[in-house]
Amino acid sequence: MRAIRFETTGGPEVLQLVDLPTPTPGPGQILIRHQAIGLNFIDTYHRSGLYPVALPSGLGSEAAGVVEAVGEGVTRFQAGDLAAYAGGPPGAYAEAAVVAADRAVKPPPGIDARLAAAALLKGMTAEFLLRRCYPLKAGETALVHAAAGGVGQILVQWAKAIGATVIATAGSEDKAARARALGADHVILYRDTDFAAEVRRITQGRGVEVAYDAVGQDTFEGTLKSLARRGTFVSFGNASGAVPPFEVLRLARGGSLFLTRPTLFDYIATTEELDESAAALFAMLASGRVKVEVGQTFGLDEAAEAHRALEGRATVGATLLVP
Repeated sequence: MRAIRFETTGGPEVLQLVDLPTPTPGPGQILIRHQAIGLNFIDTYHRSGLYPVALPSGLGSEAAGVVEAVGEGVTRFQAGDLAAYAGGPPGAYAEAAVVAADRAVKPPPGIDARLAAAALLKGMTAEFLLRRCYPLKAGETALVHAAAGGVGQILVQWAKAIGATVIATAGSEDKAARARALGADHVILYRDTDFAAEVRRITQGRGVEVAYDAVGQDTFEGTLKSLARRGTFVSFGNASGAVPPFEVLRLARGGSLFLTRPTLFDYIATTEELDESAAALFAMLASGRVKVEVGQTFGLDEAAEAHRALEGRATVGATLLVP
């Protein structure tokens, strides 16, 4: 099978297309022949070394396709089933992969491989952020950064389905228009505007109950200033770089604020949590209240180009590699 590997960390140029033996599933595992592979910002962190991995390494944590073989003891899947996964050791950038059966899910009818690969990791991220990390309630106001990105688009739609007011930020007028089309109540061009001041104006000085921030360094200071008293800052990404150390007392001075840096994998740690998160996402997709747009696709041999587009913020919605 063809797969993407890298031997040293660095820019997109370190990604290499290689030929590897197709793996065989062991006990408790399944072999999935990929039909679509999801790209996520965490992939760029692994490639760059921000999140260290043992080298040489594969890349990617999300894909969907048809189960080709099952290992001993597997009852959750059988050959021919559609399966999707998000997580585990990097290696999804390949034509096939072996994964633990209890870490994969079976999309329901109406959810094909492309939609599953585009939606699973980003959608389960939105699910835990909105429903469990900070349980957003109808009538509350949420600040959503990078609202035209893969997770951001889902957050905006899901928050509106809950009944919240959404203040979205975007980096360009095209992306701002996309956020408005998804239902955002207010959209701020954060590169051109003091977004914290604008948030205060929109909320009549009160601030927001929760801010979901995947941008990181560039928006950290402004996000802190955007929170209401006892507001929650959910920092879940570093698209512009890691947040530098800061004085914890600033949370007290800002109004007894809460700050959390969660990861999806701590919220789908058990098979039961995984199934519940995926089921909630698939229900939202089936209802039509959340739609996932595949904004761009690349071939497996175009992985480096896909990373350049992702890091250059030149993508809209979800990005797929198609083997």
